[in-house]
Amino acid sequence: MLKLSHINKYYHVGETVTKAQNDVSVDFRQQEFVAILGPSGSGKTTMLNIIGGLDRYDSGDLLIKGKSTKNFKDSDWDAYRNNSVGFIFQSYNLISHLSIMENVEMGMTLSGVPAVQKRKQATDALIRVGLKDQMHKQPSQLSGGQMQRVAIARAIANDPEILLADEPTGALDSETSLEIMELIRDLSKDRLVIMVTHNPDLAHQYADRIIEFADGQIQYDSNPFEEDSDQTGFSLNNTKMSYWTALKLSFTNIRTKKGRTFLTVFASSIGIIGIAVVLALSNGFQKQVNQTQSNTLSTMPVTISQVSTDPSAMANNSSKDKASKSNQVKAEKSDQEKAQHTNKITNKYLDYLNKMPKKDAKNIAVSYGTGMNLLRQVNGKYKPVTFSNTNPDTASSGSMMSGSSNTTSSVYPVDRNGKQTFLKSYYKVLAGNYPTKATDIVLVVNKDNSLNINALKNLGISVKEGQKFNYNDLVGTKVKMVANDDYYTKLPTGNFVSGTDYSSMATKAATKTLTVKGIIRVKSSDSDGILASGVAYSANLTKEALNVNQNSAIVTAQKNSNNNVITGQNMDKAARSNVLTTLGGTSTPTNIQIYPTRFKQKDSVLSYLDKYNQGKSKADKVVYTDLASTISKMTGGIMDAITYVLIAFAGISLVTSMIMIAIITYTSVLERTKEIGVLKALGARKKDITRVFDAETFILGFGAGIFGIFVAWVLTFPINAILENVTGLAGVAVLNPMQAVILVIISTVLTLLGGHIPARMAAKKDAAIALRAE
Repeated sequence: MLKLSHINKYYHVGETVTKAQNDVSVDFRQQEFVAILGPSGSGKTTMLNIIGGLDRYDSGDLLIKGKSTKNFKDSDWDAYRNNSVGFIFQSYNLISHLSIMENVEMGMTLSGVPAVQKRKQATDALIRVGLKDQMHKQPSQLSGGQMQRVAIARAIANDPEILLADEPTGALDSETSLEIMELIRDLSKDRLVIMVTHNPDLAHQYADRIIEFADGQIQYDSNPFEEDSDQTGFSLNNTKMSYWTALKLSFTNIRTKKGRTFLTVFASSIGIIGIAVVLALSNGFQKQVNQTQSNTLSTMPVTISQVSTDPSAMANNSSKDKASKSNQVKAEKSDQEKAQHTNKITNKYLDYLNKMPKKDAKNIAVSYGTGMNLLRQVNGKYKPVTFSNTNPDTASSGSMMSGSSNTTSSVYPVDRNGKQTFLKSYYKVLAGNYPTKATDIVLVVNKDNSLNINALKNLGISVKEGQKFNYNDLVGTKVKMVANDDYYTKLPTGNFVSGTDYSSMATKAATKTLTVKGIIRVKSSDSDGILASGVAYSANLTKEALNVNQNSAIVTAQKNSNNNVITGQNMDKAARSNVLTTLGGTSTPTNIQIYPTRFKQKDSVLSYLDKYNQGKSKADKVVYTDLASTISKMTGGIMDAITYVLIAFAGISLVTSMIMIAIITYTSVLERTKEIGVLKALGARKKDITRVFDAETFILGFGAGIFGIFVAWVLTFPINAILENVTGLAGVAVLNPMQAVILVIISTVLTLLGGHIPARMAAKKDAAIALRAE
């Protein structure tokens, strides 16, 4: 009847190979009850799955009535399972949304058995297992023992020659287990029954033959048998599931989940409405809206300075409209001075900013006021230069340092992943490349390619008004940044002076070389950009200057003196703080600029900043300046209309997509995984499994289209009324009969396309693995 000849089955996990079947050879009689015993992992279930066609062997041969299965195709295995094999599972594996009768009939449905005959065979099978009075119930209404009887009835309804039982009593109590074993022994009188069990007592009590398994091999066979290899007469009847059967099976499943089905149809119809109404009206505008918002935000970051203006204080101090009747003059600070707030930008606050979600603000520029001692070789000699747009011909000569003025308009951010996304998003490279290192600097030109003449003069370049330069004349320019200890010399008096041996300074180990990496220009035609025309450098460069200079000799001396260590002049507290900051003696940032990723993320950024101030005293709060607060004034009536529409529908479209993906994926891949295994065990082909899920998505898509047509037609009236009232746009949303037909087609096609991928995934699932799914 059945013969395994030198069967091998291997499982590969990484470099580990497990021999689940190791040269197994065994013959089975046409009528006998065989019990297979062995510890977990010994290969018992694998052999059962190979016999049942759920698993494929790697080598050897499985012969059925003398016919080799080496060349069996998937369709042959499907037909073999349907025609010749019946499965009894430990966990019953009944399809919950089918009745008991429909569960038993399923295998015959796949065989194409006529309806009358199918019902008679199913009824006879249920009567034989003792469920005559239960056959019209649902699986959920039965006990564990009764459900196992249904599983046995399903296994024998198609009159298979082989019955495979995998731990049939594993989930049952002792009394029920004995009843089930009696039933199985009775069935073995006219067919081959092979049972895998961990219960040796039941095996020895009921089985005709005991096979003990260990390490993928048969260790003991109580009643071996050798079959005549010349047997013939085995043939297969291919299975198939009609489209009508697939639709009926899917409709039955959908009908048992009315609430979820309605939610799915409703969500899908809203997605169609969104495509028909929202995208038709606003898609063309949305791109411009996003671009305008992005360009505006690039020049309006949320700014935190050491001294900021408190908007609430300004509001409280601005109510001086009434004329006083007093004959006295009162000394009082100005409203602007009263509104000034000194921020305590501590390391704790910086750590808090670093934890801000990157999706809300990817670019945060933290700038330090440390001056940079800069040198550039001009005509073969090094001379002091600065990064400044101040006219060097009119600037005061009493400057204490040659460092740059460090204006925030010269500083650009490096994003929090260490990449240069800010410049790439908002600026175009005219020559050279985008900067990649802290020591890379760029020249920023205006839209007409003009460059601030003072920036060039302060770099030591001899230039006249209107003079033109080739890009190559400027790209690659080198500037040396000298450390304080190499730049300043201490006098016997204790004061410090800048040195004059610039050539020596330029070659010191601590000196860094800054390179003009490229020339850039703002991309947008609607914005001038945040960076002023001239030299621009990253916030990281200011941090490097601070790190080099904060422990220098001149900084140490200045911290211990109330006099300016360069000029000798006495200083007040504010002046002394400014000098220390310029020398690099203060690690507190002078300026922090936060760039919201998109306009809609601005509120999230502000909420995050406000959260830090909750519960703190006024002095401990950190006040920010929101330069993007005027964005709403720039959008106008058209942008308002688009915003209203997007607020109403964009969220719905998003929810629709999420619901559809969740339901289809969950239903197709997770919830019904075991059902897929059951159908395959009964002989369903891959295309049958795909057909079942395609049928379900077809029903949902078609229903969603019809429902969506009605809802869309109803919504056109309030949408038009609202838009006309708010923006003056009349008759925008119109749905004609042709659009209705197209919407139904789109709904059906999109749902089928979306559902077909998980349907194909379901069809490709391994039957044995699917049956083990929870």
